[in-house]
Amino acid sequence: MDAKRDQRCGPERRPHVVILGAGFGGLNAAMSLRRAPVDITVIDRRNYHLFQPLLYQVATAGLSPAQIAMPIRRILTRQSNATVLMDKVESVDAAARCVVTGTRRITYDYLVIATGARHTYFGNDAWSEYAPGLKTIADATAIRARILSAFERAEVTDDAAMRKRLLTFVVVGGGPTGVELAGAIAELARNTVVRDFRRIDSSTARVMLVEAGAHILPTMPPCLSKKAGRQLEKLGVEVVCGNAVADCDDSGVRLANGTEIDSACVLWAAGVMASRAAKWIGAPADRAGRVMVDARLNPPGHGEIFVIGDTASVGDGGGLPVPGVAPAAKQMGRYAARAILDDMAGRRSAPFRYRDYGNLATIGRKAAVADFGRARLSGYPAWLVWNFAHLWFLVGFRNRLVVFLDWAVAYVRNDRAARLITGQYEA
Repeated sequence: MDAKRDQRCGPERRPHVVILGAGFGGLNAAMSLRRAPVDITVIDRRNYHLFQPLLYQVATAGLSPAQIAMPIRRILTRQSNATVLMDKVESVDAAARCVVTGTRRITYDYLVIATGARHTYFGNDAWSEYAPGLKTIADATAIRARILSAFERAEVTDDAAMRKRLLTFVVVGGGPTGVELAGAIAELARNTVVRDFRRIDSSTARVMLVEAGAHILPTMPPCLSKKAGRQLEKLGVEVVCGNAVADCDDSGVRLANGTEIDSACVLWAAGVMASRAAKWIGAPADRAGRVMVDARLNPPGHGEIFVIGDTASVGDGGGLPVPGVAPAAKQMGRYAARAILDDMAGRRSAPFRYRDYGNLATIGRKAAVADFGRARLSGYPAWLVWNFAHLWFLVGFRNRLVVFLDWAVAYVRNDRAARLITGQYEA
């Protein structure tokens, strides 16, 4: 325990708020307490905040990682009551009100758990080697290398069957991430790199989107799901619904109906599993591992602990579960901060109420769908809304400006500038 922590443990010490995770929920909780008479410790195993909604653009060579990430310390540098620790949480001793990391034990008066979620293979973890998911910058750069390497390897091979396999891309999962990935890969093949190769025609690449459910974008109204499907098909994406993946290996995928798809590039966007937070605090969890919390975001028996974002399973006040999206995590983070201040003042907080600002998904250049309840948009208008919404929520003016300029150039030139192959695919 360092000297600074020892000072906090004196008779004049202020309440100590520990926040696990610096995603949308954790950062909003910390920033909402910037003027509060508390000391805050933010713990994250990475040193940056990631704007995950644009991660697929890094994976498809549209943006570089630095454009959608910012150091946590830089975000909180002017917040004098906040300390940032880059560390990995090993466990939580809820009885002793203590967080155990790889290097220390940190006591707390209030704990905010915002550790997010990871992709899941529904018990088939061996598939992760052949079908990587998209949750981190490392995932995105690895997927980018896998996609671009497929074109490069197709260019040098003389084997027609191998070339066909290399130019077949399969995206598993028809949610927003899967739809965005499939559309971006199709645009990359048909518009961006088509002039770069001499021995192959990249526009002949086969892009498939496989969804186990009846239709893609299941959280959107059926009319928008159908429009999204038509927009994908106009880009050349084959949409396969009602057919789950039964097996996956280095040769491709086999679907539940027996169809085999030979592919050298399978990408996973089919589901998420929450972090180990439920096990840390001994709380009940739902099937996705999310902590079952009450209307005040507290797990049973722990009014000093708040679980937010993708880590929490909570209703929206109208009988429906709160979706795992960035606006929901932000609202939960701000609510947790207010609830902490209420508790310090001896007040009981009102229940959390989620405000739905709408649902967006982009399909490709000038194509998207947007659901705002009574207002539903598709095509170019929805694409404009999607662009401005994501620019607005990016952290930092410089990031917004750089991304806007990159998008403007890409729109005019129909180009993707970040086409770099790095990591294990680099010779």
